[in-house]
Amino acid sequence: MADPILSLDNLNKHFGGVHAVKDFTFQMERGELAGLIGPNGAGKTTVFNLITGVYSPDSGSIKFKGEEISARKTYEVISRGVARTFQNLRLFPRSTALENVMTARQQHFRYNFFEAVTHAGRWSGNEKKIRETSLELLDRVGLLPVAEQAAGTLPYGHQRRLEIARALALQPELLLLDEPAAGMNPEEVQDLNGLIRNIHQDFDLTTLVIEHHMEVIMEICPRIACMNFGEKIAEGDPDYIQKHHEILKAYLGEEVEEC
Repeated sequence: MADPILSLDNLNKHFGGVHAVKDFTFQMERGELAGLIGPNGAGKTTVFNLITGVYSPDSGSIKFKGEEISARKTYEVISRGVARTFQNLRLFPRSTALENVMTARQQHFRYNFFEAVTHAGRWSGNEKKIRETSLELLDRVGLLPVAEQAAGTLPYGHQRRLEIARALALQPELLLLDEPAAGMNPEEVQDLNGLIRNIHQDFDLTTLVIEHHMEVIMEICPRIACMNFGEKIAEGDPDYIQKHHEILKAYLGEEVEEC
């Protein structure tokens, strides 16, 4: 790729004696929708944590829009245009769906301590804009009717959608979705796949999706990388991935016939 928006080069991360990510190299073009699959414990979420500054790599390079970000803190990475969802939900369960999205949106607006306390000056205008945009995002993910409902009382599939809306409120250029279909039934998964496609297109977002289930990613991602035991074992289009001997072995846990 001539000018990738995301470039991971020979990333390594150890946790004690466990080599969680091993010489991982991967690039994404601006506007691409790609997938990262692998069995549980393959190292997928650790890659996301390295990109977003939760962990620092032991070695290797992470570049976003040409800037080295491997030593950046999480808030610094987010401020540069990266947003993510989590495998385990990180919502504010007692706050409403709208408040969850507004909390993320507020980082793009500034007012001083006096304005925050007195609700004077810029505060009123900013809060109106934040609320309007947050409601639009909730509508975009199909949650406008439950905007005033506590996030923790929403059905599980709705909570997954709320996390996506909250990530979009950060106005990212790169969206990282960590197992967004986890815990969903087949009908919810199909609806989610359509939502991810539409968001990727409508928001012109570079999107990387982690999934444990191959069938989820095969439907929406033109390019897929597969990890196992911290290493990338294959990368290609869905047809190539579904027929790859090492991937079948990783998922089935046994030797399989060559295709």
